[in-house]
Amino acid sequence: MDLLAHLEAYVATADEASFSRAADRLGIAQPLLSRRVKTLEGHFGGPLFDRSRRQVTTTELGVLLLPYARDVLDRAQRLRQAARSARHSQVRAVGVPADCAPAALARALRTAGEHGITLGMRELPPRERESGLADGTLAYALVRTAPERAAFRVPLGLASAPGDTDPEPPRAVHLEDLRPRRRRTGEPPAPAPPPILVLTEDRVPYFEDRFARAVARAGLPEGRIRPAGPPSDAFAGTLAGRALLLCTEPYARRYGAAWASLGDPALHRGYDVGAPPGPRGTPGVPGWLARLLAASVGASGAARPPARSGAADEPSARLAARG
Repeated sequence: MDLLAHLEAYVATADEASFSRAADRLGIAQPLLSRRVKTLEGHFGGPLFDRSRRQVTTTELGVLLLPYARDVLDRAQRLRQAARSARHSQVRAVGVPADCAPAALARALRTAGEHGITLGMRELPPRERESGLADGTLAYALVRTAPERAAFRVPLGLASAPGDTDPEPPRAVHLEDLRPRRRRTGEPPAPAPPPILVLTEDRVPYFEDRFARAVARAGLPEGRIRPAGPPSDAFAGTLAGRALLLCTEPYARRYGAAWASLGDPALHRGYDVGAPPGPRGTPGVPGWLARLLAASVGASGAARPPARSGAADEPSARLAARG
């Protein structure tokens, strides 16, 4: 016997003093409600209602047991509410890169709340995000992958110190532009070219391999590529003109740096939004969450088209002038 369903039939009938109105209130057929009341009467060993009159009345036993029945139903309702609150308040950890836009992450948190989900953002390096999905400590994560296979692509470029005037729309930067120019006879030695700093987010095997080959093809010395270290130090050196930082455009603009996209799209970032595999395979990631997480890292559908070349104040030209 479903005790709660039978108690609901009993209490509704006592409240409505009518089997038909009680059935309508519960949204069930009257014969089903009558059977439940009859079963409950057999369980308690006595009639709960007097059916001999035109209007159903509650017997002495029915009146005696009614407060207890109400209490059981009230406790069951509170139990369901507690379980629902526990499910909704369970924090689902999301692994994200350290250079995500805070405003976009805030939109993801608000939208999740509207869907009854509580998210917690964790800034983690790429490998820790992948391992978090594998061991189940993360509910969702932005996972690095090759841009040609990724659901979302993020243009990657070089940040540099801002110029004195507003630059024209930048054209793409090619690593060949950064080769030191040859000295002319009698010309004093040029200052050492600034290093290119690589953030932890881009120290993943597929990217490091591609970037190393591109650097070799461009004729840049290996020692010019260095780990960025703490982002605050990396940007301080970049804004001071002592380094170039490999990063996304939103991240560069956040600190007021100039930025120009890399011309080779194979060197851009690729992201998928993943979830840990379940017993029936990998569950789907909500589309709204995938879009908001992608926006937080500056994902775009295509690279910005190259602008006309030759402008002396373009970021790429300034980078080339610095060597």
